[in-house]
Amino acid sequence: FDSQEQSYQHSLNSTVISLDYHGGHINLIDTPGYPDFLGRAVAVLPAVETAAIVINAQSGIEVVTSKMMNIAKELMKDRLIIINKIDEESVNLKGILRQVQETFGPECLPINLPANNGADVIDCFFQSSGGPTDFSSVEEAHTNIIDQVVELDEELMELYLEQGEAISPEQLHDPFEKALREDHLVPVCFVSATTGAGVDQLLEIIEKLMPNPGEGTPPEFLKGEGDAASIVKLDPDPKKHGLAHVFRIMIDPYIGKLAIFRIHQGMIKKDSQLYIDDGRKPFKVSHLFEIQGKNHTEISKGIAGDICAVSKVDELHYGSVIHDSHDEDNIHTKSIALPAPMYGLAITAMSRGDEQKISDALRMLLAEDQSLKIEHNTSLNETIIRGLGDLHLRNILDKLKDQYHVNVNTRPPRIAYKETITAASKGHHRHKKQTGGAGQFGEVFLRIEPLQRGEGFEYVDEVVGGVIPRQFIPAVEKGIRQALTEGVIAGYEMQDIRVRVYDGKYHSVDSKEIAFISAGKKAFIAAVKSANPVILEPVVEISITAPSDAIGNVTADLSGKRGRITDTRVTSTGVTVVSGLVPMSELVNYQSQIKSMTGGSGSYSISFSHYNPVPKRTQQDLQKAYSPTNDD
Repeated sequence: FDSQEQSYQHSLNSTVISLDYHGGHINLIDTPGYPDFLGRAVAVLPAVETAAIVINAQSGIEVVTSKMMNIAKELMKDRLIIINKIDEESVNLKGILRQVQETFGPECLPINLPANNGADVIDCFFQSSGGPTDFSSVEEAHTNIIDQVVELDEELMELYLEQGEAISPEQLHDPFEKALREDHLVPVCFVSATTGAGVDQLLEIIEKLMPNPGEGTPPEFLKGEGDAASIVKLDPDPKKHGLAHVFRIMIDPYIGKLAIFRIHQGMIKKDSQLYIDDGRKPFKVSHLFEIQGKNHTEISKGIAGDICAVSKVDELHYGSVIHDSHDEDNIHTKSIALPAPMYGLAITAMSRGDEQKISDALRMLLAEDQSLKIEHNTSLNETIIRGLGDLHLRNILDKLKDQYHVNVNTRPPRIAYKETITAASKGHHRHKKQTGGAGQFGEVFLRIEPLQRGEGFEYVDEVVGGVIPRQFIPAVEKGIRQALTEGVIAGYEMQDIRVRVYDGKYHSVDSKEIAFISAGKKAFIAAVKSANPVILEPVVEISITAPSDAIGNVTADLSGKRGRITDTRVTSTGVTVVSGLVPMSELVNYQSQIKSMTGGSGSYSISFSHYNPVPKRTQQDLQKAYSPTNDD
């Protein structure tokens, strides 16, 4: 229904829809499949029991397929593979299934099979025998599923050995779901969205076999902060206190801010009072909505498993936990890792006076999209938007223009370099100022050490004996975080560092917060400069699709870009897919390059993989180009 999605002909956002099927109520969240919008898909996973990953039978397993399968597995979500376009010409469905099993494991087993060249789909779970299929047989597929399921249930195993094939689907229900939860089974279904072949079978599998809210693995909820936080087990019983979490924020031009949430416990009713996170300020549920695509229908209540929405509650944000009792104060979801935005554009207002409109629009877009990052470079007086790829940022620019009516100028992408250290060191700084009246004094001693790549920042307070008063410890951390944000050697954000503040001095009259902010910042900078600092660059996974006769040029070009090829395969349609790893900085203007190398028929997609140190010459150039601001 979204005009941009209609223009692009694929999903750009996560959309909720529900349906009733044979007495069961099914909530579906359709998520984008394009790599540039992977973050929008991952962000909704805590709201579901099952992740259904769709594979195009014509193109096979793509980079984003593997990523979603792995992420869903890490979050302990049950997984279901759906192979679509089974009736297209020249598809090798047996080969696709073999590829799935080789990539994701032998536990990926077909629960139904295509027949009549993809015109029909035959069930292999609820029946033990059936008509001819395009490959394998109903009997073989049924036996494989049964064998896989009963392995986790000794009593059922004994019963199975006694009864043979006569074991009933009802007897298999509980062990089937146990196999799903323990990654012992990933069902594979075949469908054609064009003709509807296999869709009824898919819905039956979802309704009868996929876990309901009382059977799946819920997201991890914690009560308290840090090491003192304890895991909270939620109960879907409608008589329990109501509790839900917000997994999507939408800014609707008519309704305003819409917070979409999944209920995990109890019941949430219209006109009830709900608390947000720590429970300090309640809000009244004046309107409770059920979301059906673009339509918002008012309802009186929602129970565990339902997806509902409330509007015009400014305090709600992505990840908010809402609840109806103070017993659930300070409960929060365990944060999940979202793809890092590394593709950037600097934007400036096209019309004088639009700066505030742009700022307001970006703030709303930021609330909606967890994979969008906004940076303000004060030295260059520019705003940088960062996303997961070119299409992601084009979508943001289109929204700025169409939805918020602001036009911006852009300049070529900037690379999201990072800084880190490779050795441990110490830092010390004494901040002392006398300006005629009361002075400023603060002294800080600290140690720094590198963390593993991707671990972020850790601050450790080891001050004893009151050498730095407790009220100034947060000021020291604030100064260190300022330096982390601004960078030390080239002006890029720092990561993967542990800081231990262990000593210092203060003055009973002259010590102030600003003094310890400055002392902490400069002690940290001094330590970094003697800790063998390096600049890191984002490395992306790239998947290039091109005609086979152009692959030689593509792979040679990729190698020349410091790239490493990890896989090459030919799809059922005869085109070749090359997968590899390449530094993001090497892909500037790659869209035009790939078109030139493939006569306009090639395409590529990228997704963030990891950070690596840049070559020595590149680091020297980046450091030379850096002009740090001088602040006292």
